[in-house]
Amino acid sequence: MRNERLHILFLFSVCAAMLAGCATKPPAPSVPPPSPTKPAAKTPAPPAFTWDDKGAKGPARVVVELSKQRVYFYRGDVRIGETRCSTGKKGFATVAGEFQITQKDKNHVSNLYGSFVNADGAVVRRDVDMSKMKVPEGCTFQGAKMPFYMRFTSGYGLHAGYVPDYPASHGCVRLPRVMAEHIFENTQVGTPVIVRE
Repeated sequence: MRNERLHILFLFSVCAAMLAGCATKPPAPSVPPPSPTKPAAKTPAPPAFTWDDKGAKGPARVVVELSKQRVYFYRGDVRIGETRCSTGKKGFATVAGEFQITQKDKNHVSNLYGSFVNADGAVVRRDVDMSKMKVPEGCTFQGAKMPFYMRFTSGYGLHAGYVPDYPASHGCVRLPRVMAEHIFENTQVGTPVIVRE
């Protein structure tokens, strides 16, 4: 009798296990995780500057694009140079129009913008405008250096200087030094300068 009970219990447990196995859902097939989406390709930023004057001929021309903060240098119809620039900030906007280089000065120094320095040569105040300020007692005015200056209209010119990624000058067109030098060496008084919005 005891053996019969054990046998019945054994059969019952086997049947229960089989029924339990039938009642469960089969495991879901393994699905690979979704592949990560690739980020949208960014438009590469234009290079800070380029210069390639191999065999280009024709008259020189400088084009300033204010909205892009870019300067382009052409020889004839061939663009041989391109650079970022920094034009006039709010209240000192660079004027748009068609001009010509009227003066070139490799070692130009501003007589309007610069710094006040004391007798020891220490800067007391930067970014001064002599049309609106007086030199403090005990100080002198030191004009801002504008290497490779190319004046194209009264008070405005292209020159080497600090070039952030936004308009920051008092109206001049600041260029990286290497590009200011290239453009200076390849222009003359009378070279057209076109400034566009």
